[in-house]
Amino acid sequence: MIEEPATLTIKKSLRRPSDAQIAAFQNVPTGFVVDAMFGKGAMSADICPIGDGRDLKCIAAGPALTVDNTPGDILALLASLNSISQGDMVVSAFAGYQGCAAAGDRVTGMMKNNGAAGFITDGPMRDYAGVVAVGLPTWCTGLTPASPFAKGPGSIGYPIQISGQQVETGDMIIADRDGVVVVPYPQIDRVIEALTHVTTLETELDAQVADGLKIPENILEMLAGDGVKYEE
Repeated sequence: MIEEPATLTIKKSLRRPSDAQIAAFQNVPTGFVVDAMFGKGAMSADICPIGDGRDLKCIAAGPALTVDNTPGDILALLASLNSISQGDMVVSAFAGYQGCAAAGDRVTGMMKNNGAAGFITDGPMRDYAGVVAVGLPTWCTGLTPASPFAKGPGSIGYPIQISGQQVETGDMIIADRDGVVVVPYPQIDRVIEALTHVTTLETELDAQVADGLKIPENILEMLAGDGVKYEE
């Protein structure tokens, strides 16, 4: 016999990066962060800025507050409002369920009122005009008018699986119009250090392209090397 789960399980001790670590990721493009992690960390392209970012500027970075919901249920998300710290990115797993909304304008409004910097879910959302009016940067899988319910079970603060990534509370979340990236908590300092090098390379290449660069030098060298075979 399977024991009935608790309606909600909430982790009381929530780790969090330092203010300096959080600041290091502000306004950093997601592509730079992925490059600093050697191609890792990006959530699936199914998760996009709501409305593809047409009406709401979706750029945000902050520590993850993880929420795990059962499909179609948002009780854990509603309860997580009491756990939000200023600047948190609320990452709400919906088990990829697409049959109803994972949140709407009132929930995003309350998240913003509690200090959230952004909201990410692997389900669709509703109340598009209201979400835009609230102004909380939001990433989801699309839109639907269907309402969720709130009965549980669910959890707050524990590791979740969402869109091909494991996310733990305290991981850094960086999100923009290109998508969402997860930096695991133990890797934060290493990625910050690598970002300095990545940013320098990207800036230099941008300048070269602006000056008329047509083909990178390393590609020209490869094309002239013995590893390329030309045929008529």
